[in-house]
Amino acid sequence: MKKAAMVGVGWWGQKIVTAVQGKSQRLQFTRGVSKEPETVRPFCEKHQLLLSDQLDDVLSDESIDAVVLATPHSLHTEQIIACAKAGKAVFCEKPLALNALDAQRSVDACAKAGVLLGIGTNKRFWPCMRELRRVFNSGILGTLLHVEGHYSNENTGKHFSSWRTNPSEAPAAGLTGSGIHVLDALVSFAGPVRGLKAQVLSLKPQPNPLDTICVMFEFECGASGTLAAIRSTPFYWRIHLFGAHGSAEAIGENELVVRLNGQVPERLTYPMVDSLFEEFEAFGAALEGEMEYPIRGEEMIATIAAFEAVVASASKGQ
Repeated sequence: MKKAAMVGVGWWGQKIVTAVQGKSQRLQFTRGVSKEPETVRPFCEKHQLLLSDQLDDVLSDESIDAVVLATPHSLHTEQIIACAKAGKAVFCEKPLALNALDAQRSVDACAKAGVLLGIGTNKRFWPCMRELRRVFNSGILGTLLHVEGHYSNENTGKHFSSWRTNPSEAPAAGLTGSGIHVLDALVSFAGPVRGLKAQVLSLKPQPNPLDTICVMFEFECGASGTLAAIRSTPFYWRIHLFGAHGSAEAIGENELVVRLNGQVPERLTYPMVDSLFEEFEAFGAALEGEMEYPIRGEEMIATIAAFEAVVASASKGQ
């Protein structure tokens, strides 16, 4: 079993530890890092995490095989590079970086050091998304023509953190919170983005924002696409792929609708899973050499390149 450190034991970091600790046969958290250690000490004691306030304490610990980062976005790149230099595998929560150059630096650093790089995109492990991938890979939809994605939730208002109100850490309304998951999904199916036009409309500022982001894409493969995210409405998820011979639509966590030319639409539901557990099982399996990690570095970079362009378009109106 591989030993891991949780760096950033806040709301999301605690969710990760809870999903994995005592349940996984591949990964065990033994250390935690927090800039406010006293606020998380009871949690770390409950889960038997040795707590400190410095990343260097983890990097110098030879017993640690992997570092999981749930830290402010602007810190990711330098922290990933430091982990790689220390010979530690690293799993970084989304977004990997705030610009394509830093994403490339992170991917290159891990490749040079020969360590695994994972990225927090747990929505890929929802049953509907796994089945959507299977349908897409089967080829029954035909040539991909258009992709649509929408992810909205109320997490920003419910789980407020002061750093998340800073436009330099969380630009373009819901892009870093929910929109990045949609962007990752669209890029994973349609490939790199050639051009885009983004719009952000805001009616009420943080900490309980009323705002929307929508983006129109042209992908290098020739397909078009749209993305939308709202930070104040109840949970909603939809990824819809349109091909020359039909479409497939993932809804929520476990529903899929397949529509093929000349056939009655098929609506399928699947048992629910813990997507956080599933994504760390994939990371652990790749860490142990049992399988290849399912997200390639090129995809991570392409997603952040599109992310950077969305931020630029939304701010400049171009």
